[in-house]
Amino acid sequence: MSTAGYTPLPQNSQDDDRDNRDDIERSVLIADQEAHAGVMKVEAAQRVYGRYSRWCLFIGLGLASYIYSLDASTTYAYLTFATSYFGEHAFISSIAVAQSLIIAVGKPVIAKVADVSSRGTAYVSVLIFYVLGYTVIASAPNVGFIAGGIVLYAVGYTGLQLLTQIIIADITTLAWRGLVVSLVSTPFLINAFIGSNISTAVLNTIGWRWGYAMFAILVPVSLAPLIFTLLWAERKAKRIALLDSNKSRSRENSTQRSLSDKSVSAMAVFLRSAEQLDLVGLVLLGAAVSLTLLPLTVSQAVSGSWKNGSIIAMLFMGVVFLVVFAVWDLRYASMPVIAPRFVKNRSVVCAAFIGFFDFMSFFLTYAYLFSFVLVVKPWSLVNATYFIQVQSVALTLFGILAGLSMRFLHRYKYVLVVGLVIRLAGVAMMIHSRGANASNAELVWTQILQGFGGGFAAVSSQVGAQASVPHTDVAIITAIVLLVTEIGGAVGNACAGAIWSNTMPGNLEKYLPSLSNEERAELFGSIRSAASYPLGHPIREGVINAYDDTMKIMVTTATLLSVIPILLALAMPNWYLGDKQNAIDAADLTGRAELEDDLEDEEEL
Repeated sequence: MSTAGYTPLPQNSQDDDRDNRDDIERSVLIADQEAHAGVMKVEAAQRVYGRYSRWCLFIGLGLASYIYSLDASTTYAYLTFATSYFGEHAFISSIAVAQSLIIAVGKPVIAKVADVSSRGTAYVSVLIFYVLGYTVIASAPNVGFIAGGIVLYAVGYTGLQLLTQIIIADITTLAWRGLVVSLVSTPFLINAFIGSNISTAVLNTIGWRWGYAMFAILVPVSLAPLIFTLLWAERKAKRIALLDSNKSRSRENSTQRSLSDKSVSAMAVFLRSAEQLDLVGLVLLGAAVSLTLLPLTVSQAVSGSWKNGSIIAMLFMGVVFLVVFAVWDLRYASMPVIAPRFVKNRSVVCAAFIGFFDFMSFFLTYAYLFSFVLVVKPWSLVNATYFIQVQSVALTLFGILAGLSMRFLHRYKYVLVVGLVIRLAGVAMMIHSRGANASNAELVWTQILQGFGGGFAAVSSQVGAQASVPHTDVAIITAIVLLVTEIGGAVGNACAGAIWSNTMPGNLEKYLPSLSNEERAELFGSIRSAASYPLGHPIREGVINAYDDTMKIMVTTATLLSVIPILLALAMPNWYLGDKQNAIDAADLTGRAELEDDLEDEEEL
């Protein structure tokens, strides 16, 4: 029986899974007939890992996760001082936009590279970008070099984030995947609180240049065990000819072998590589996402905002490129980034849009949260920073609980729906807690509930999407789900900015009519000016009431949006999380089918 297409896997004779498998079987087109080389290598590598090499792999993942967390918790503080050093502090917003675009657009590219080459090769590639980016920043003679370094670094940063998720999907069965995914986030429990102390110490002693430079040293050292283990396993599998054994599963690409022939021209090699990567599709997708995200992130900083002709033109061209990309990938590409079978897969589509609307709702509530607490509460800057970290800590802790729940329930949908309902409750409570009279307990509890629900939802939705595709598609659908989620975050930020810009000036005028336009403009543009008045002062109280009205609009919108992910979750199939790589075919982590006879009997019935 061919393994090229999606074949439903019978699991523990669960009746509700039959309907799910039948649905996938009807709606999904035949998968690519040739497996990606990267998938073949990682499956073959699974057969050579012993006790010690497997421990090296997991230790390597732990080190990679820790350095990723430490980077995220410290280096963001250095950018302000780096740009200010050159007198270009206003350039931060432009750098942030470029960084967010690369982080979003880079995911499908890296997933494709990991599939057509190998996981180890992909890690080496992102490491080079990582180190090169931070080296450029650390030695930058002007702010332009800092911007260029941030772009290079963003490729490595998003690659490290994505590849870690892909490797976990490669080496874990569905039953354990949720727990392992959540465990790699545990460094945030430590770095969420010590990160600010480290960055402060660095800035007060060795300076921002060495703050970046030390990661150009620490990252290669931390990733070395993981990269060496992956490359060693791939090399050993090739040496003992395990890769060749995959021919029996019709997953050997004869054309790929021909590329190694010296008689093949460089142009033929390039064209074949471009076909495997779907280079045309990646360029079109990158242009579409960039031209969509760019106006969303800069609209509030240009004159005329959404009425500006450049903003309208970019959005229009973004939609055009998106349509062209859809036509190309769905009709013409031989190895598309987004294959037709993904569009027809309920699990993938629902997981992607759950991420989109969840992030959109989250950033509506988060964008101005720090400003809100500094104005409304008499907290110090350190305590306000700790408050902001509460949700991240809750996300990590409850993500681990979600992974444990899926391990013993062997289902993800229950965890997903419960998490999204709790998330909705947390957002709805903010309608009061973001008001002028909210207690400290209310504010903290809404953050905890948000983290509770978010931890459950993030882990379970990712596992649900990965369970619905064979191993050959895991990398790219993981990238697609994360990409759509990133876009949702950008839309949420843009909506928050639009609400803020259109309502806050009017609310300040409503509550502080005695002030001049210039004084209200200063309060609107400077958080320091608003917080400089003591609590109880008429001006401070007027600003608080203005924040109250504006935040209520944001939070009410976020609450309504939080209902949509629940409806999408209810529409997802409730896959059984067993001891297989996925819930579609009969392959284990080594890519070998163990239940072919059973599948053939089922097809005859």
